[in-house]
Amino acid sequence: MSDAPADHQQRAARLVEACQKVREQVSRIVVGQEEVIEQLLIAILARGHCLLEGVPGLAKTLMIRSLSETMSLTFQRIQFTPDLMPADITGTDIIQENKETGQRDLVFERGPIFTQMLLADEINRTPPKTQAALLEAMQEHEVTVGGTTYTLDEPFFVLATQNPIEQEGTYPLPEAQRDRFLFNVIVDYPSRDQEAAIIDRTTSTVSETLQAVVTGQEIIECQETVRLVPLPDHVRDFVLDLVRSARPKDGSCEPWVRELIDWGPGPRACQQLVLASKARALLQGRHHVTLDDAKALARPVLRHRIVPTFNAEAEGVTVDDIIGRLLEAMPATEKAGV
Repeated sequence: MSDAPADHQQRAARLVEACQKVREQVSRIVVGQEEVIEQLLIAILARGHCLLEGVPGLAKTLMIRSLSETMSLTFQRIQFTPDLMPADITGTDIIQENKETGQRDLVFERGPIFTQMLLADEINRTPPKTQAALLEAMQEHEVTVGGTTYTLDEPFFVLATQNPIEQEGTYPLPEAQRDRFLFNVIVDYPSRDQEAAIIDRTTSTVSETLQAVVTGQEIIECQETVRLVPLPDHVRDFVLDLVRSARPKDGSCEPWVRELIDWGPGPRACQQLVLASKARALLQGRHHVTLDDAKALARPVLRHRIVPTFNAEAEGVTVDDIIGRLLEAMPATEKAGV
């Protein structure tokens, strides 16, 4: 993009300015969690969905709601429970009487999925049949009910949360659905100073209000700008080599990969790591992608796309450990000045 027309440069500058305004607004409500907020912004710019994992009380819902307010997006929250049905998400046809003709007609009552930012709270608390109701919406941005297809408003994002502690009575997401999330973001505890600030901010009479600083149309323009960022060949090759090295059935993988990985990431991992790296490059004020962008986002992109073996779990080897080992095994091919 450095050699692109001035219009592209201006669009990149507007993207950085818009994201900075969003960060400033969200920081008035949410203390800390800068890395998580950055990854959420990257996912939105890359037109992807996010799966957030963290114990209760870490402001996951607050972050998502604050983002929707600052971006002037419609927002809906679904609390997933074991008795939730697919129609509770997508909507259903109901019979209504036409006051003019007296006849009864089928009228589609839209569900909460007809929004721009959807918070799927504790998505692993509901059975697979209900979880699958999100699949078409996440991939195609459409919903089909009763043979009729309805298009969702753009931009559309699904931000889902999971509690990593309680696993009793939960339904783990199938691989096909996890693969539709761009990032698996780990929300960690705040530092001591941040937690002190949380106490001061939430136990007083002072309250903050958020302003909408970005419109939905501006977000769509930012998403288009991300795709204009050029991808150097050596970064593309790095992404390909990294993803392919995590597949135990690939003949070129290391022997330890077969011992620790049962199933590796598919081609969508390459696509989404590239898009996310482009978005990160723009947020960093650069008009080109570097290896650092891909390395920084490798864990959130790959951690939900790698299935460890029983031996790995028995030895206490986490997926993040495996990704770290894969990154260490990659040759340093960064070009000077790139």
